[in-house]
Amino acid sequence: MLKNLLIRWNKISLVKQIIIGLIVGIILALAFPKQLSGITVFGDLFVGALKAIAPVLVLFLVMSAISQHRAGQKTNMKAIIVLYLLGTFLAGTIAVIASFIFKMELTLPTGSEDVAPPGGIGEVLGNLIFSIVSNPVDAIINANYIGILAWAIVLGIALRHASDATKNVLADIAEAVSKAVRWVIKLAPLGVMGLVFNSIATSGLSTLLGYGKIILLLVCTMLFDALIVNPLMVFIKIRRNPYPLVFKCLKDSGITAFFTRSSAANIPVNMKLCEELKLDKDTYSISIPLGATINMEGAAVTISVLTLAAANTLGISVDLGMAILLCVVSAIGACGASGVAGGSLLLIPLACSLFGIPNDIAMQVVGVGFIIGVIQDSCETALNSSTDVLFTAAADIGARRKDRRFKSKNFN
Repeated sequence: MLKNLLIRWNKISLVKQIIIGLIVGIILALAFPKQLSGITVFGDLFVGALKAIAPVLVLFLVMSAISQHRAGQKTNMKAIIVLYLLGTFLAGTIAVIASFIFKMELTLPTGSEDVAPPGGIGEVLGNLIFSIVSNPVDAIINANYIGILAWAIVLGIALRHASDATKNVLADIAEAVSKAVRWVIKLAPLGVMGLVFNSIATSGLSTLLGYGKIILLLVCTMLFDALIVNPLMVFIKIRRNPYPLVFKCLKDSGITAFFTRSSAANIPVNMKLCEELKLDKDTYSISIPLGATINMEGAAVTISVLTLAAANTLGISVDLGMAILLCVVSAIGACGASGVAGGSLLLIPLACSLFGIPNDIAMQVVGVGFIIGVIQDSCETALNSSTDVLFTAAADIGARRKDRRFKSKNFN
């Protein structure tokens, strides 16, 4: 009986399993919030496992990919990095425009003032630079993805001249770590059930609904980026209908990332999707881990929307010049979000400082971010992770289109 249930359960797709876990978590949290409080341990274990394995995954995947790269092999990394950075800047710009059209104000909580934000854009860039040269072991322990990425690139380049046997061992380790992450993600339904139960039992649905307008603005802005801006960028690159590719990435990558809430932990899912799309392995084995670190469209949206909402709450007038500066700061800050503990939320005080908003008020805005984080962070991660695959695919397909056109010209 139990064996048959497990067989049937395994036949259901992961996305459907996660949705079932979500529904069960909501029902149990509303019906038995105190009696079944032990369920939250599933969420804690799931998140803990992802956080533990993700840094090791990034290190070995990037190191293996670069060590396997041979001189003369063509990759599309330049085009992908341009898409990553342009996408992040446009996301911040769209968020600023949306915040001007739909002016939001916040009900500010207290209790977040003890969290230390970065002091300025110089400090953010300084932290990024020093993160690069941090001790590699410390980088893994503290999940410093900028440092992990830097050391993985250095070690990968150094290992390019190693023997084939050494490279094969490295590739086997990378595959083993990827498999371990896939096993953890298989437990996502239980993890999601625990996380949702904890969020609703602790904060209640009424708390989230109280911030409904700001959540709606954040989610709608991210959807606009995902369904309008990104497809337009992809169309310019591949010159054909981008939506089948966009929806494929959102369904197979975005939904999983929504529930795992970790771009790094979603790397194996993205790698598998790239393989299904028959993309160049030499390219995506580097671009996907890189994207998990610097491709931060969702973070740019969060920083811009919450900062302008804080300005509106305090009655601060924002002119065009300051709005443009905010777009730039949110884009730069978003790219450094993986190097700051607390991610995009703790870069909000930096953006708030542009408008002279006091630090204690800015940290209350961060408090709002933590309250709505169950939705905001999930949507942010889904947008970030799905665009890692989307832009990699766009650059790869665009390069193939150019090659075909070049060959046809030469043969005519």
